[in-house]
Amino acid sequence: MGVTRILETMLGKVVYSKNGRDKGTMFVVVGIVNKRLVLLADGDLRKIENPKIKNIKHVQLTRMKADDVLAYLSRGEKPDNHIIRKNLKKLQEAAETDGKEVW
Repeated sequence: MGVTRILETMLGKVVYSKNGRDKGTMFVVVGIVNKRLVLLADGDLRKIENPKIKNIKHVQLTRMKADDVLAYLSRGEKPDNHIIRKNLKKLQEAAETDGKEVW
């Protein structure tokens, strides 16, 4: 599997920030800059209009995927911030009840 293919599978993935002042914050990968950098949004502090650029080394990947956000991204559209927030909230609640939290 090529590097670009691996990066494409990251779209819509839920990640946690490992470094910086946003450490521990849950984000969705909404774009890929290059093989080292991804664009992150949480729909609240980091809106889709101004996503955070973060090094892949500084994020903790999870097995969770924001399906609603991914549906928009795969159509080439930008999801609204409330859709990102709703997806993250739903996944966070599911992770707490299922014990799937990744840390």
